[in-house]
Amino acid sequence: MRMGMGLHLEQTQKLIMTPELRQAIVILQLSTLELTQFIQQQLLENPVLEIREEPYDKEAEVAEQKEETETFDVDWEEYFQDGSDLGYIRSPREEAREYSYENYVSDSITLQEHLLQQLNLALPHGQKQKIGEFLIGNIDDYGYLQVSLAETARYFQLPEDEIGEVLQLIQSFDPSGVGARDLVECLLIQLNQVNGCHPDAAEIIRHHLKDLGDGRVAKIARSLNISIQEVQEAADLIRTLDPKPGRRFGALNDIRYIVPDVVVERVGKEYVVLVNDTAAPRLGVNPLYKALMRRDTCCDTETRKFIESKLNAAAWMIKSIEQRRLTLYRVVTAIIDFQRDFLVKGVKALRPLTLRQVAETLGMHESTVSRATANKYIQTPQGVFELKFFFASGVNNSSGSTTSSECIKKMLQELVQGENTLKPYADQEIANHLKRQGIQISRRTVAKYRNEMGILSATKRRRY
Repeated sequence: MRMGMGLHLEQTQKLIMTPELRQAIVILQLSTLELTQFIQQQLLENPVLEIREEPYDKEAEVAEQKEETETFDVDWEEYFQDGSDLGYIRSPREEAREYSYENYVSDSITLQEHLLQQLNLALPHGQKQKIGEFLIGNIDDYGYLQVSLAETARYFQLPEDEIGEVLQLIQSFDPSGVGARDLVECLLIQLNQVNGCHPDAAEIIRHHLKDLGDGRVAKIARSLNISIQEVQEAADLIRTLDPKPGRRFGALNDIRYIVPDVVVERVGKEYVVLVNDTAAPRLGVNPLYKALMRRDTCCDTETRKFIESKLNAAAWMIKSIEQRRLTLYRVVTAIIDFQRDFLVKGVKALRPLTLRQVAETLGMHESTVSRATANKYIQTPQGVFELKFFFASGVNNSSGSTTSSECIKKMLQELVQGENTLKPYADQEIANHLKRQGIQISRRTVAKYRNEMGILSATKRRRY
């Protein structure tokens, strides 16, 4: 065999992940709020970008784009296309806005601040106040003390009894149960503040809390030598107590609002898809840099290259945002076509749907559909839902078609809500009920759906 060296020309196709393509993929996955934050960051990094606040003039924009394409190698017309057909509505921003105190929201008070206010009233000054401040500083967001009396006593070089007196005072503060060292103590503190509490409730909390959680009411009754009805009454009282008394304060109680990325409205007999771009500012290119680039002697070569790179980066970003809007519009339109019955009848009419079905309908890759629906919400006549909600698995029914898992969960929930609490349905009984309605489902699948919905087992749902 002869061996040698030579030059050969060969053409091959390779997919290269360019920075622009990587940016487009990232933008596609962003929610409306995330996109707004991303745009604000890009405005800081790219001086060419600016927010368009002037009223929209289509003819002026087209003329401006035509002038730009004569100067640069970037297809501005493609990037600044009109999006009115995709539900994007441009409106002039308000030039003046009246200030109102309603526009300002005060920070919610934290648990520690709430406790310190009460401490300052109970112990205005002195060593005990310092001990109280130290203990309150070691109470977590759920209201539990995270430092022992022994550690605190060593820190202040005082007897544990004095530390215990201050802790006992803190445990009398609002919210009830705060300052406890474990769940049992937390519940007992609250129980002691209940008027006319059940005589056996404290004993159940001390020694039978796990049995109560597992629904072993009969075992507790035998152990305490009382009736099952008395255990049930005590259990009902215990369930009114808060195991995490501090969670209604501060960060744990912050309200999170969902801004829908897409809105579906009914117009006549049809449903219209509107991409919600109102939260994200409309971007444009600063005319100062366009004017500079039209002059041959505006700047040196290095500066010119810098401006050109920023112009190209701005163009790619604007194109990526427009492409995100177009892709999101197409994907949601396809989903609505599949789930039209849901818009009228609700969850029970939800059909099984996969990413592949939507991708094949639109001629896209599954990963593109997945990215377009990630972390996004849709506002429909039936409420606000995550886009992933519409991709539901299915179970075969007697007619040969499939029923979505969300529909089955709704039916399961209705069965549990209407059951006899003295004899709740076991998983197999629920499966039998669903089979009589034409749903072919196993006991194991019922248990899986029940756990996903946070519904307790029949043993724990039973009342006496």
